[in-house]
Amino acid sequence: MKIYYKAGLLIIILLVPAFVYLFLKSFGNNHYSVPKMVPVDVIQKSVNGMKVTDTIYHHVPPFQFTTSTNTQFGSKQLEGKIYIADFFFSRCPSICPTMTTQLMRVQSAFKDNKEIQLVSFTVDPENDTPEVLAAFASRYKANPGTWHFLTGQKDAIYKLAKEGFKISAMDDPAGGEEFVHSDKLILVDQNKIIRGFYNGTDPKEVDRLITEVKVLLHEYEQ
Repeated sequence: MKIYYKAGLLIIILLVPAFVYLFLKSFGNNHYSVPKMVPVDVIQKSVNGMKVTDTIYHHVPPFQFTTSTNTQFGSKQLEGKIYIADFFFSRCPSICPTMTTQLMRVQSAFKDNKEIQLVSFTVDPENDTPEVLAAFASRYKANPGTWHFLTGQKDAIYKLAKEGFKISAMDDPAGGEEFVHSDKLILVDQNKIIRGFYNGTDPKEVDRLITEVKVLLHEYEQ
C-alpha cells in the first residue's frame, strides 16, 4: 500500500509542473493581446446573418520626409511592418537623450527582425538637417536599415504628430529655442493602427513596449 502511495505521489510531482506550464502557455496565447487605440466610430454590420457591432480605429495617415542619409522615407517603406515612432530634437537637453537611449534597447531587442522599424521625427527641422541627424544617429549606434531619423517641413511634422500620432509637438510658447513635444513612444501595427503609447523615459514602460511588440509578432504569425 505504501509503495502505491509513493508511486502516486511521484506521478503527481512529475505531472504538476507540466500542467502548470501548459496552463500558463495557454493563458499567454489566448488571453494576452495588445489593444487597439484611438477608436473613431462604431458601426453595425451583418456577419452570417447576424448583426454585430464593430469599432473603427484611427489609422496613421501617409507621410514622407527626408532621412539622415538625405533620401526620402515614409509610410510607403513601412507598409506591412510594425514600427515605433517618437518625436525629438538633437539639441534637446532634457528627455530626448533618455528616450533615444531607451530606443537603443528596443533596437537591440529586435536587431535580427527587419519587420520591426523605429522612426524618429525631429521637431526642430531648421537645425536638424540630414547631416546633423546622421551625426546624432551615429552617436546612438542606430542601424540605418531599421532606425530612421526624419526631417522636413515643420508644419507637416507638427500636423503629423497631432493628427496622425495623436501627441503634442510645437514651438516653445515662451519663444525660446526649446520645443514642446511628447515623451511618448508610439507603437503602430502592420495595418497602421496605433496599439500603444509608452513613456519613453521609463524603463519599465519600455519593457512593456518590447513585450507587446513580441505579442503583436505572435498575433501576425497565427
